Amino acid sequence: MNTFLYVFASVFIRVVSLLPLGLVLFAGRVFGTLAWWLDKRHRRVAIDNVTESMGSGLSPAEIHDIARENFRRLGECYLGSIKTAHLSDAAIRKVLTLEGVERIRPEVLDARTNIVFAIGHFGNFELNARGSLFTEGYRLIGTYRALRQPGLSRAMDELRRRSGVMMFERRSDADALKEAMREGGKMLGLLADQHAGDRAPRLPFFGRECSTSTAPAIFARRYGCPLHTAVCYRVGFGRWKIEIGPEIPLEADGKKRSIEDISRDVNAALEAAVKKDPANWFWVHRRWKPISKIQEKRQAARRDRAEGKEGRSSKLQNPNFK
Repeated sequence: MNTFLYVFASVFIRVVSLLPLGLVLFAGRVFGTLAWWLDKRHRRVAIDNVTESMGSGLSPAEIHDIARENFRRLGECYLGSIKTAHLSDAAIRKVLTLEGVERIRPEVLDARTNIVFAIGHFGNFELNARGSLFTEGYRLIGTYRALRQPGLSRAMDELRRRSGVMMFERRSDADALKEAMREGGKMLGLLADQHAGDRAPRLPFFGRECSTSTAPAIFARRYGCPLHTAVCYRVGFGRWKIEIGPEIPLEADGKKRSIEDISRDVNAALEAAVKKDPANWFWVHRRWKPISKIQEKRQAARRDRAEGKEGRSSKLQNPNFK
């Protein structure tokens, strides 16, 4: 079965790669429209997410328009990413631009210091893999999670590696990723816009707490790298731009900021990117899952520890304490 899936996926990818970009994107929008009408479950998720996040200033018709266009954009993304992965560097430069490089400190670029980017499922987000075309002397590093079907996972892995990106599987390649980060000239892109599991802290996103990946903050602090966001925007049919956000500080008043505080800033930057073009983000994902009992216990333990520290601190500061 895995062999069949690999061959099928490889043939499908090959066929799409041979078609003109415009035709591929048009087909993607058609498939996205069909998915909108046929996939009731994800349509409901998208509408609910948009309503609860942005609904206060939108009419029901506007919410439906955003969600429907989001499905079309996702169709564009899924098929378009296959085609753009096969485009030459020269062809990519015609359809993709990079903005905000000036926000990276010159001394960082001059020294080829490693940089961490918090990225998300915006636009044709697979184009992030081609961003290093515009930054001489850097090589991009990416992470992925293998699919449950090894055949499909192998086909997707081969597709992603066409761009020259160093790809690491999140669960099995941790040591190799750490080794790569010990060398200079690397740009590490980490997805940070989806539910990160019960172990992750719950931080605000559109005013509601949700499980949040702290990986960008952890890697940036661990390796002393500048941290930025990078968002792919659709600026037209078959045209995209990647916008680098301002550097997110890792210190404040000469002290290291907490991982959670840094991650709050990442969430805020990604939230602003969603508001800039609401149909451009991945609304079909259940970002705001209810808190689990396990997570409730962990949060209660954190509060108890914090209150214990505050209590000890106040006693130490009290001159009458003995």
